[in-house]
Amino acid sequence: QVQLVESGGGLVQAGDSLNLSCAASGRAYSSYSMGWFRQAPGKEREFVAAISWRGGTTHYAGSVKGRFTISRDNAKNTVYLQMNRLKPEDTAVYYCAGDYAGSISASPNEYDFWGQGTQVTVSS
Repeated sequence: QVQLVESGGGLVQAGDSLNLSCAASGRAYSSYSMGWFRQAPGKEREFVAAISWRGGTTHYAGSVKGRFTISRDNAKNTVYLQMNRLKPEDTAVYYCAGDYAGSISASPNEYDFWGQGTQVTVSS
């Protein structure tokens, strides 16, 4: 099983940037795609972005496209989410997740393992 640990969250002002990291450890049985999701209080977990194993294919939610960038460094077993021009509505707990099947699905049900989350708060 792969363990994921997110970091890089914090409290920022609208318009600021943050770069989230998700470090993987443990035994990887196969290559896997990675995704970022977020969950705000009282709301369901929603898709943010996903990236294929080799990083050649990415997928973004419409609400973050053009502002967020997902990337990965497999040599460091780390996935990143660069978040620019943050808005108060981006406030949520951000989770990274991995999919052994290699999809870059927007459905959280497709992902096999998850991190514990990191809080991002954007003040207006």
